[in-house]
Amino acid sequence: MKRTYRMIGAALAAGVAAAAAAAPVSYTLDPDHTIPRFEILHNGFSNHIGAFIKSSGKSTLDFAAGTGSVEVTIETASFLSGHAFMEKVVKGPEFFDSERFPTMTFRSSRIRFDGGKPSVVEGDLTILGVTRPVTLTFTNFACGQHPRTKKDQCGGNLIGAIKRSDFGMKAYIPAIADDVKLLIQVEAFKD
Repeated sequence: MKRTYRMIGAALAAGVAAAAAAAPVSYTLDPDHTIPRFEILHNGFSNHIGAFIKSSGKSTLDFAAGTGSVEVTIETASFLSGHAFMEKVVKGPEFFDSERFPTMTFRSSRIRFDGGKPSVVEGDLTILGVTRPVTLTFTNFACGQHPRTKKDQCGGNLIGAIKRSDFGMKAYIPAIADDVKLLIQVEAFKD
């Protein structure tokens, strides 16, 4: 009889452990290693690259179920390009209008998994108070232990594309292209 109780107890413990392992896991974006960047054709000659260096957000991933969510806020005044005049213009009223719209946001509606890892993130991007659907694709994704902090983390690189005119940002088209390539590096620590 004792053996039966021990077996039932062991089975229950294993079931609880399996359920805990399959539970959704929350992550907080690492602001030092999460850099939303974009690339845009300038005067038909070269692609200019800009980055937003202040962002914050949360993500939840359930690897067993193949589901998850993400919410990110990006400070528009944190735009950097390496060119002071360009930074002033891009933060100004013709582009991101950082005084009136200090943030832009992304909220996922669905995360698709492939091979047990997130592969595509679908969601809504809000810029200048205008919200449009955007699809971002992971070019790589990995989870593991950070070598220095020893904390569990996940990260990867995402690509996507938008038309800036869809958000009401129409200044200087076509000299500055309407098509914008999104290049986002992201790292997040397990909560």
